Amino acid sequence: MTGPCAPVALFAYNRPRHLARTLRALAANPLAARTPVVAYADGPRGPADEAAVGEVRAVLARARGFASLRVVPREANLGLARNIIAGVGETLAARGRVIVLEDDLLTTPGFLEFMNRALDAYQDEERVAAVHGYVLPVPGLPETFMLRMTDCWGWGTWSRAWKLFEPDGAGLLARLRAAGLTRTFDLDGAQHYTAMLEDQIAGRNDSWAVRWYASTFLAGRLGLYPGRSLVRNIGLDGSGTHGADTRLDAGPCVAPARFVMAQPREDAAARRAIVRHLGRSRPGLLRRLRAAVRRLLAPEARP
Repeated sequence: MTGPCAPVALFAYNRPRHLARTLRALAANPLAARTPVVAYADGPRGPADEAAVGEVRAVLARARGFASLRVVPREANLGLARNIIAGVGETLAARGRVIVLEDDLLTTPGFLEFMNRALDAYQDEERVAAVHGYVLPVPGLPETFMLRMTDCWGWGTWSRAWKLFEPDGAGLLARLRAAGLTRTFDLDGAQHYTAMLEDQIAGRNDSWAVRWYASTFLAGRLGLYPGRSLVRNIGLDGSGTHGADTRLDAGPCVAPARFVMAQPREDAAARRAIVRHLGRSRPGLLRRLRAAVRRLLAPEARP
């Protein structure tokens, strides 16, 4: 790759060990030395978080191996959703494109090459809203493929696509229901994205990602995926907002993925394979009931 590299917007809060591993993995990319990084470090929720938040900022201050690393320290605690929505918007306003990482994502050495080539290739393709480094551990997927989806673990986008983002979850849900699209949105029932959106509206979660997916889905936009994951989430250990779900663990990041152009249309065979994977390994009834009870008992978000 010979052109300028897209900036990485990195979001961190109170997990210094996870962040240090994320930074080491990213710095191992050959393109890291040409990549500017902007780290949005959220503020503490209270005194109990202050030490860990301070450690996170110290880890960022020591980080090396990038073209630049600028830290944006949040004075107050924005929460993950507000921090990401604001940080992605700020980075896109300055640079027009962005690669987004959180502090618990390990990337392969080929991650930045793949993401930059994909961002270059589809920059002017209105049908494509995002490019991704993560994919579910499904064998036999094409080298690259498109889905009518957008994800949140190691992804990139452009200013033109981020304009589609609609923060009003209730409005998104109403449109999905009016169009009769909730089952398709839920990958034919293999996932519970509609329930996640309902929980966001009720204040039981603060997911920006389900609103991003709903926004692009309703607009008929696509996301590009690699056939093998270039990202592994190490935050499925209960330390962050994601619970443990073995269906999502892509395993160690070892196999390189080669970027090839994919036609801007949904790959029906890849979608079916992903639905089968999620359906076969779907959490048991007892676990789903427990999750439903937790949602019901969760406190309402404050205005």
